[in-house]
Parts: sequence; C-alpha cells; structure tokens
Amino acid sequence: MSPWDTSACILYLGLYMAAYVIAFVLGFPGNILAFYTFCKKVRQKPTPIDILLLNLTISDLLFLFFLPFKMHEVANNMFWNLPYGFCKLSIFIFYMTIYNSTFVLTAVSVERYLGVAFPIQHALKRRPVYAVAASIFFWIDSLNSTSVCYENFSQSELNIILPVRLQICVVLFCIPFLICIYCYVNFIRILSKLQHIDQHRRMRAMGMALGTLIVFAICFGPYNVSHIVGFVTGENPRWRNQALILSTFNACLDPFIFYMSSSAVRGNVGRVMKGVKNHLNRCLSCHMFWASWRGINNSEKDKEHKQQVINTI
Repeated sequence: MSPWDTSACILYLGLYMAAYVIAFVLGFPGNILAFYTFCKKVRQKPTPIDILLLNLTISDLLFLFFLPFKMHEVANNMFWNLPYGFCKLSIFIFYMTIYNSTFVLTAVSVERYLGVAFPIQHALKRRPVYAVAASIFFWIDSLNSTSVCYENFSQSELNIILPVRLQICVVLFCIPFLICIYCYVNFIRILSKLQHIDQHRRMRAMGMALGTLIVFAICFGPYNVSHIVGFVTGENPRWRNQALILSTFNACLDPFIFYMSSSAVRGNVGRVMKGVKNHLNRCLSCHMFWASWRGINNSEKDKEHKQQVINTI
C-alpha cells in the first residue's frame, strides 16, 4: 500500500465501502428478480437473448455473493485476515465476473443488431444452443483474467505482468467494446428509420442500447485504461484500484438493462411493485383503524372521567 496520510486513507476506505454497499444493496434484489424471471423463461421457451441475460445475471450474483468479503477487507483497513486461499478465490471471482460481463454484453449487442439488420435470415438461424455454446466459451475465456492478492510487484515482475495486462485489455475489453459500439450505433440507426415500430418501444430500445454503452464505458473503461497507462509508464498507476471501484457498479446497473431488454422482467417488476403498494396500503389502513379505535376509546375514557368528577362534586 502506498504511504497515504490518515485523512486520505479514511477517504479512500469510505469510498470503497460506500461503493460496495451501494452495489450490493441495489444489485442483489434486482438480480435475484432477474434470475427468477430468466430461469422461468428459459424453462418455458428458451431464446438466445434470454440465455445470454441469464448468464449475465448469474455472473452478477456470483460477484455479489463474494462482495461482503471485500467489505470485510475494507473494514480491516485493506488487510486480508481470512485464509489466503479464500483471498485467491475472491479475487478470481471478482475479475472473472467483470470480464465475463463484457463478453455477454457484447453478445447481447450482436444479437440485437442482427435481429434488426437481418430479421428474416437471423430468425431462421437463431438457435438457443448457439447462445449456450457462446456462454460456455465466455466463462472459460474469462478465466484468463485472474489477478493476485497483492499489488507490490518488483520491477522484474512488472516487466512480465504489464504486457499480460495489455493483452487482457485488448482482447477482453477493447475488441468487445468496439464490437458493442458498432452493433448498437447501427442498431439505433436502423431503428430510427423503421416507421412501423411503436414510438415508445423504439425509444426504450434506443435507451437500452445507449445505457449499455454507457455502463460498458464507465464501469469497465477506467480500469482497463489503467492497463494501457501501466504498460506505457512501466509501473502500476496509483489510481488503478480507485478505477476498479467503478466496475462494482456494473452489478447494480445491469438490472436496468434487464428491465429495458425484457418484457418479462418489466412484468415481474410491475407485479412486485403492485404487491408492495398493496401491502403498504393495508398497513396504512390498519394503522389508521387502530389510531381511530384508540381515539374512540380515549374519548369514552375522558367522558367517564368527567362523569366521575361530576359525581364526586
């Protein structure tokens, strides 16, 4: 760890903890709901897009399951006091799910683009097994993105690690991001010219495309840029770990992509919100009933007390 002063150390630890808590609190319920929705859809009538989004949900949930251990590390001033093997597993899951998400988001963009650019040909060739095969490939390939439990590398170690990081950046981020940009830019261009599509549906699809690109750039961009900067400068950028914080927000932003992408998710969210609203209304009605009932009892007791006073007089 670099020699921070006390105030800067407290600031960074607070930043880490706030990011982890926000990602967990917002991401966990949204991904659980999405997981239930896509599992149900895949069992009934699997489509490539649902299989890909299910894999993205699993990746996010796996990331969120291990996030409390990162919170524990932050609470201990970035000192890992759990078994070292568990540290390696936590780091393994952390980085694997990040790059698996980039692959899946890219595959979703390709699926969306082909669906509007070549609707007939794509519909004839769409097979759920292709999405399953792609998902398996993504999980296997993302295994190459793992890291270690320390950052204090010697110069000889950096001479080996920095070129590997650059390769990871190019293969696991730059190429997928460029594919994603190409697909969604053309996706938006084609949709803007289709007049037979409902305006609300068109705007939602465009919002999903732009939202995905923004999430891709903000959550994964800064950390991967640190790979390039590190290779050019020959050292670890000091802001590398701070850039990694942004990647944690991917797990809580993906549910918004699910909401924009799937009518089934929107339907389940609507039912959940309706159930919560009805429950709150019942609780409010019960509270008002008991409040009025206590008010009536208090009024009767006041009358009895006044009558007792009158009788005494």
